[in-house]
Amino acid sequence: MLLWTTFLLAFSALLPIINPIGSALIFLGLVGDAPSSVFRSLARRIAVNNIIFLAVIELTGSAILRFFGISLPIVQLAGGMVIMSIGWSLLNQKDAEASNQSKQEEADACKDANTKALEQKAFYPFTFPVTSGPGTLVVTITLSAHAGHTAWLDYGLSHAGLFLAIVLISIVVYFCYAYAPRLTRSVSPGTVHGILRVMAFIVFSIGFQIAWNGFTALYSQLPRR
Repeated sequence: MLLWTTFLLAFSALLPIINPIGSALIFLGLVGDAPSSVFRSLARRIAVNNIIFLAVIELTGSAILRFFGISLPIVQLAGGMVIMSIGWSLLNQKDAEASNQSKQEEADACKDANTKALEQKAFYPFTFPVTSGPGTLVVTITLSAHAGHTAWLDYGLSHAGLFLAIVLISIVVYFCYAYAPRLTRSVSPGTVHGILRVMAFIVFSIGFQIAWNGFTALYSQLPRR
């Protein structure tokens, strides 16, 4: 039960932030006119890179927090507020194209007219920041810290659920990137924006829940008169 609860929590939080369909539009613009085999090859490498990248963040996130002396309730409160702000910004964007504005700006800074070295760009900028940007890293660290438990079984199940969500989202990324030219012709921007709005509200609610858990934990530690 804990495995699937964590999986659904992580999948619901990460999916609208990574936004595979919207990111595929940016990916298509960066790759340009290329054979379908190139798209599939790049998509496979990006999906694998994304799994490894986020898995490392998941596994090392708690160690990083311990190194800097940051407690779990603080991470829950601060990270939950960040997730809430991400969800709120997604909810209030005016059109479908605006949902990818920040990623597009980062991608534009990395765009190169020479497309001969596409394979060398599989990690940067295609994996980071086009697919998984800073917002994704913050959410992954927060979810990793939120999944921490004293019991080894609960700890393993929680992180397994988070990793499963990362793998499934990366598979979705593969299909969106591999068939990006076809996808842009079959899915309207309005449909993408409508789905994103619903998922954004879920992200906001998840962030509020995580922040509330952190607040209640900190409040219980306050001295009583």
